[in-house]
Amino acid sequence: MGMPVLILGASGSGKSTSLRNFEPTEVGVFNVAGKPMPFRKKMSYVNNNATYDSIMTSLQKNTLNCYVIDDAQYLMAFEFFDRAKETGFAKFADLGNHFYSLLKFIRLWTRDDTIVYLLAHTDIEDSGYVKMKTLGKMLDEKLCVEGLFSVVLLAETNGKEHWFTTQSNGLTTAKSPMEMFAPKIDNDLKAVDTAIREYYGFNDNEEAKKNEKA
Repeated sequence: MGMPVLILGASGSGKSTSLRNFEPTEVGVFNVAGKPMPFRKKMSYVNNNATYDSIMTSLQKNTLNCYVIDDAQYLMAFEFFDRAKETGFAKFADLGNHFYSLLKFIRLWTRDDTIVYLLAHTDIEDSGYVKMKTLGKMLDEKLCVEGLFSVVLLAETNGKEHWFTTQSNGLTTAKSPMEMFAPKIDNDLKAVDTAIREYYGFNDNEEAKKNEKA
């Protein structure tokens, strides 16, 4: 059973930049919006302009243990615009169901040592509460996206520095298990990946499997 992890942040907050310390062979990137990375290193794209179908087809092969879906909220946004002329609430139910089905697929159909990072934009409610950007109240009421993740990190910047906030201050959906991270860490997704694997013993499980085969 694989693990989805949510990385939230406004545009320019350092979400995509957080991939900079991965080696191209360590991570497969699903580039939903088809935009280039904000650094010189060439990453291993599984596919550009990724869709639900192409992502799940590639994840089913599971040739890596680390994947990133960059700008994951565009999976919903692009489907919404493709169906903009449809009336009624059925399409909103489909939008939520398709996103939920992707998360369910990650959990059920990828290996136990696989982590899939979903990078997504934030939305700020009138109350000041910061959450994942979705497609309206119906999705928020019927599908609390952050509730489907054990780890939700918030990418933030002051214009000079970039970091991940790992716990909520009451106005964000950031969260992580006890003692996994400090409250504020560098926006380094490679370091995050290492910490999660150590915390849950993913590396120990992989080593045990190798010993069994030997």
